[in-house]
Amino acid sequence: MSPSSLRIIFAGTPQFAAIHLEGLLQSRHQVVAVYTQPDRPAGRGKRLQSSPVKKTAEKAGIAVFQPASLKPEQAQQELAQIGADVIVVVAYGLILPQAVLDMPRITALNVHASVLPRWRGAAPIQRAIEAGDDETGITIMQMDAGLDTGNMLARASCAINQNATAASLHDELAQIGVPLLLDVLKALPQHLEAGQQQNDKLATYADKILKPEAQVNWSEEAQLISRKIRAFNPFPVCHSFIGDDRVKIHLASANQESTQETAPGTIVSANSEGIVVACGRGKLCITGLQLPGGRPLTAEQVLHAKRALFAPGTRFLSSRNTA
Repeated sequence: MSPSSLRIIFAGTPQFAAIHLEGLLQSRHQVVAVYTQPDRPAGRGKRLQSSPVKKTAEKAGIAVFQPASLKPEQAQQELAQIGADVIVVVAYGLILPQAVLDMPRITALNVHASVLPRWRGAAPIQRAIEAGDDETGITIMQMDAGLDTGNMLARASCAINQNATAASLHDELAQIGVPLLLDVLKALPQHLEAGQQQNDKLATYADKILKPEAQVNWSEEAQLISRKIRAFNPFPVCHSFIGDDRVKIHLASANQESTQETAPGTIVSANSEGIVVACGRGKLCITGLQLPGGRPLTAEQVLHAKRALFAPGTRFLSSRNTA
């Protein structure tokens, strides 16, 4: 190990974190252990699934630890015995107690998917799209006991495309985050010395995404519904009901044209360009959707087989029609 390389404990769980782990594995630094959340049941069979970070670590032959919490003394002792210069945390999903933050020889760093102090918290990518932000980015911060409140060591911004989904923005930010993290590690003492304190007065919070939020409220304005559809793609995916059919909406665009006295949720037109639905203000044109038991399709593909289901005058409902 060269003098400029660091012994790193990496903590993360989803694909966003796995991409950063891959970047570290290809760098001069030594990843000595990986922490990720316990395996979770997933899919229709509810079989236990390893996290993307665990899969990446196992492929590289790195020891993986999956404690349910880092608060117990035993878990902390186990981590301390590994010995690390730096802990790098990327979307881990568990709280690191102060005792853990104090363990590395140098510091603990966090890669956060927003330009702090805007969108501290669990879902910064989704909330930025939902809010209609023009830009977002990556912040590398020195961790403290607060929720994304530590000193900022480096930031990089990128524009949010008007058609960006959480999936596409996720990929773009991951490509920004890896080189930014490596730049910070390359000159870590200088970055720590020049770290900038966050302005708490400018902070906003990106609350965890809850499944009920994905149910479309057609009384809202079309622009907001369109942003939610992009923000909740690929999870949890916005949906609405026609009769007893739960329709997932993957892609849509909005305009502010008046629908006069048309009730929100009513289909105004349906053709190869999309299924147009009246909203509280404006109209939403659905271009990508998914019927129960099917796969995501374009509106044109769906109408070819199910045109009667989306006939003009039919109304989307907020819950199944149980009548």
